Amino acid sequence: MQHLTRDPLIRAWAGLMGLITAATLIAQVPLPAGWPQAARAGAILLIAGLKARIILSRYLGLWRTPWWQRGFVTVIALFLIAVFMLYLIAFLR
Repeated sequence: MQHLTRDPLIRAWAGLMGLITAATLIAQVPLPAGWPQAARAGAILLIAGLKARIILSRYLGLWRTPWWQRGFVTVIALFLIAVFMLYLIAFLR
């Protein structure tokens, strides 16, 4: 069993399962008093970005090429920021 915890794909899978669980809890649990709904959306988008990074890094093997990994992560981060900004624009209307 010890060798399974050293396998990067198993650890990546476990990380994805943890992030999926966190996103589900964030989406289902009522927000504390005084917290804006945008905080929930931002947290879920942050988790989506972390999941994308794990998938790109471990499953697609971009950890071997840091330059490509940085480029893909930057594009995904900019996309998620744009989605959050559009959400805020729609939410504040």
